[in-house]
Parts: sequence; C-alpha cells; structure tokens
Amino acid sequence: MQKQVLAIHDLSCVGRCSLTVALPVLSAAGLHVSALPTALLSTHTGEFTGYTYLDLTQEMSRIYGHFQTLPLRFDGLYSGFLGCWEQLTLVQEVFAHYRHADTLLLVDPVMADQGRLYATYTEALARDMGRLCHQADIIVPNLTEAAILLEESYHARPSFSQVESMLRRLCCRYGCRQAVITGIVRDDLLGAAAYDADHDTMFFHGCPPLEQVFYGTGDVLASALLAGLMRGRSLAQATSLAVDFTYQSMLHTLENGLPLRYGVAFEQALPMLVRALDTTPVL
Repeated sequence: MQKQVLAIHDLSCVGRCSLTVALPVLSAAGLHVSALPTALLSTHTGEFTGYTYLDLTQEMSRIYGHFQTLPLRFDGLYSGFLGCWEQLTLVQEVFAHYRHADTLLLVDPVMADQGRLYATYTEALARDMGRLCHQADIIVPNLTEAAILLEESYHARPSFSQVESMLRRLCCRYGCRQAVITGIVRDDLLGAAAYDADHDTMFFHGCPPLEQVFYGTGDVLASALLAGLMRGRSLAQATSLAVDFTYQSMLHTLENGLPLRYGVAFEQALPMLVRALDTTPVL
C-alpha cells in the first residue's frame, strides 16, 4: 500500500524551498503527500526584499478541522517552518492526533542559519521549538538550530567530536531516536552527521564543498532524507542519499547558470533520487 505523508511547511511562490520542494521530492519517491501550509510568501526571505508574508494560522485551524472529518491516516508527519507560537501548539495537536504506532515523525526545526534567527522568528518561538522536537522520532537541525536547541553558543566549524556530542545530547534531551545535523565539515567534505540512539551509532557523509551560497538546500536534504526512511532505508543509507541528492541539485544549478537565490535545480536530480531508491538494497 502506498505510504502517506503530511507535510507542514510554508509556501513561497518564488524560490524553491519548503512545500515547493517537499511535495515534488516526496511524490517522486512514490509517496502520497498531503499539505498543511503554515504561511504564504511571495518569495523566500533569502536575498529577496519587499516580500509579502501571510500568516495562515487561522486557516490552518480550519483545514485541520476539515481533516478530522475525513478518514485520514498518515505514515509520516513532517514539519518545517512555523510562523508563530499558536502554530506550534496546533502542530503539536496535529502530531498527537495522527500519530500511530508505525508513524515516522520528522521535525526540521527551521528557524535560523549562520548563527542568526530568520527574519520572521522570535527568540521565544525558537526556544519553544523544542516542544515539537520532544514528539519527534528524528530531528534535522542545521548547526545554528542545534545550538539553539541545546541552549549553547553557535560555532561555525566545530570538531567532529563536538558534533558527536551535540547529536547525543539532542537525542538525550528531546527523547528522539535519531538526529541529523546538516552543514557539517569533516575531512574537507561538507555534508551531514547522523546519530542513531537505538544502536548508539554515528555516521557522516559529505561531498566536496562549493564556494557559492545556495538557498533551500536544507529543505531538499530533509525531504530526501524522509523519502529514504519512508522507503525503508537505514539512517546511514538515507543520509548518504540525501546528501548526494542535494549536492547533485547544486551542481545542476551551477551548470544551468541560474540565479542562486531562486533555489537549487533539484528537479534535474530527481531521476538520480528515484534510481537510488529503486536500486539500493534495504538493509
């Protein structure tokens, strides 16, 4: 039976990120994806000015109310950007309502990068993001978000032993089974570090770093990671697949000569993702 995922993210009309990434990536992986949008933006907030922003909290409540009249069952729950404290409380309720014994719940605590909160986030909302992480099976913060969740100072280039400590402490503090931190540099490679608390195993996968600044790569990686996990891949397999898919998306963007602020050309890397999911043995 086809697995179903509920993606709870914002929607940027221009600039590939959030729902415009999650929906096609998860769909290409063979999953049936439904959406609960948190905000509507004319563009994403990186390198764009004058963008419009519409908070969808009230509409989220109406959508969720209608969902409850339908015989919906989700095998995966996936949250990203939230616009306000009220949304966080609502998403907690959604998680509690739709979670069952076999549901995989992934929280991407989208709130900051490069040591700074995003423009639409408050420090109070960032602190409370931990409430969602407590419900998650797996969390996927970047280095800045991991530091916020651990209430410690941000370091752009921690040693790998420090990263290992952060991963263990994230799982211990929030009770999640797995954690992945993105934006990790190790042995001159840039990628993601993953920790499986159930088996006390650590894993890293990276690719050669590129000097350009790309947007939406966190959403690309988290969506591909969830796709791999939902298709039965191990955490190490899914992390490797997600990092490679994100890297190929960036390479396609450079080949196309497209303005980087419009996001990465993940569409051209989707065949690689589908092939990997169809041919990689499940461990």
